[in-house]
Amino acid sequence: MRPVRIALFAPGSKERVMAKALESGADAVLFDLEDSVPIAAKVEARTLVARAIDGAAAAGAKRAGPAIFVRVNAVPTGLLDDDLAAVVRPGLEAIFLPKAESVSEVQHTASTLERLESAKGIKAGTIEIVLMIESALGVYRCFDLVNASPRVASTCIGVARDGDLQTDLGCSWSIEGTELLYARSKVLLDTRAAGKAWPLDGVFSDLGDEAGLIKDSQLSARLGYVGRTVIHPKQIAPVRQAYAVAEADVAYYQQVVSEFEAVEKTGAAAAITVNGRLVDYAMYQRAQRVLELAKLDR
Repeated sequence: MRPVRIALFAPGSKERVMAKALESGADAVLFDLEDSVPIAAKVEARTLVARAIDGAAAAGAKRAGPAIFVRVNAVPTGLLDDDLAAVVRPGLEAIFLPKAESVSEVQHTASTLERLESAKGIKAGTIEIVLMIESALGVYRCFDLVNASPRVASTCIGVARDGDLQTDLGCSWSIEGTELLYARSKVLLDTRAAGKAWPLDGVFSDLGDEAGLIKDSQLSARLGYVGRTVIHPKQIAPVRQAYAVAEADVAYYQQVVSEFEAVEKTGAAAAITVNGRLVDYAMYQRAQRVLELAKLDR
């Protein structure tokens, strides 16, 4: 999965909204078949999402566009297999699997994707899985869930106020983030420990609180999340600002890489100082990672 800062949700039952999302400037568009689609509209939404993927794929052949993701319905709903049958097609990069809680659910999703890719002439392994961690059990089992299939590319934790995770934990919610800090930290740790580099945070649901959105996103970035899902185009710019690597940090880490590599070539030392700070191989690798992340802000 290509790294993204911002994945914009678009209800799969609203064709015009999906079209506008593709032009929003988000790094990825997340067509939704789950919570934003009424039960009575699920079947039609599959058709509309399939059409939107085809259109995005055709446009992408002419110019670079956002990554295309789809949030399907959870395995226990009985809707997942029909969702996948409709949306697995060229142009789809990943599916978001909501309320992930068991290894068997992840493996069922992966095997279904494998079968559909083969049937539709898509290269095996093309469509990846992002696990949406939205319950106490999901948080507890996160490491095992991420390792359940090579198709799992990342996680996305559900931290929305009054959302599934808060409800399941029975905790309060605050802009300081204290109540969900452990869950956020554990999901990030498990995702990184499993070797996945691009953990995503979930939505901030108060569309009228831009200051809160920025503060929450800055906390998320400090913890190590690389971006988040958003529910409206007006959240894109504040979120991008909050997650962006500071220009001063970019300049410093560029200097670290340049000076460390120059000394390394001479074989003279494995550690140097840059602006008074120790730099050894660990710090050099950190600099490389930050500069790679900063590419998302260009």
